[in-house]
Amino acid sequence: MANETMTKQAAEKAGFIAALDQSGGSTPKALRLYGIEEDAYSNDEEMFGLIHDMRARIIKSPAFNGDKVMGAILFERTMDGEIDGVPTAEYLWKERSVVPFLKVDKGLAEEENGVQVMKPMPDLDALLERAVAKGIFGTKMRSVINAANEEGIAAVVAQQFDVGRQILGHGLVPIIEPEVTISISDKAAAEEILLAEILKQLDALGADKQIMLKLTLPETANLYKPLVDHPRVMRVVALSGGYSRDEACRRLSENTGMIASFSRALTEGLSAQQSDAEFDSALAASIDSICAASMAG
Repeated sequence: MANETMTKQAAEKAGFIAALDQSGGSTPKALRLYGIEEDAYSNDEEMFGLIHDMRARIIKSPAFNGDKVMGAILFERTMDGEIDGVPTAEYLWKERSVVPFLKVDKGLAEEENGVQVMKPMPDLDALLERAVAKGIFGTKMRSVINAANEEGIAAVVAQQFDVGRQILGHGLVPIIEPEVTISISDKAAAEEILLAEILKQLDALGADKQIMLKLTLPETANLYKPLVDHPRVMRVVALSGGYSRDEACRRLSENTGMIASFSRALTEGLSAQQSDAEFDSALAASIDSICAASMAG
């Protein structure tokens, strides 16, 4: 079962969750924003090696520690890798006091009814067993909502909770992430439907179970406060979803009890070409602003 100290930190500690889980499709863009073009690698192994180096540089930076970074979400290859000869999840917890989470989904299915559910995960149980053995605390999985379609949103949330129960069965805490695309015209309506569907599923969850939620910053401030206050929700975290760091932090500060789980907004301004001092300074400033917004609500 989950480490009690990790559970207390995940449930109560101020700070935010760093999303370091860019996978195959998003890795080239993440590297490009970091100053590494596609001609710098010739195959997937080299690409994933470079992204692991970037993540390791972030994790080893002095500002990246449990004082302000409550947790970090890892890609499977990152979990399987090492930092200074130590397995990544173990390094995160023992050296940085940061709770390790693992991205477990295998990408998105084709859009139907205005949403993209997750692709099947036939090997999920085996992955969860490995995660437990490596000291992972929880998981994250992402679906996408592109329209205020009641049938589609209900399908997304039902699938997320079905898989969430499977994850809970392994003693891990699932972060359920039904992302609402920030550019859609009916975003506010989609969020109202999403809230209702999540509340239905939470009410059907066992009284002794707790999950976490990762949600797009809503159009209506504090829309998700009923989820923040729900006894079956350990934490509600916000994704940056394409907003700039400043805009994401501004929106986050308006939502009481939500904390950040930013990816691109966290690494905004970081570059492979920076000296270690420049890199550490830029990352520290990013961490400070995201942590402040997470506590402002």
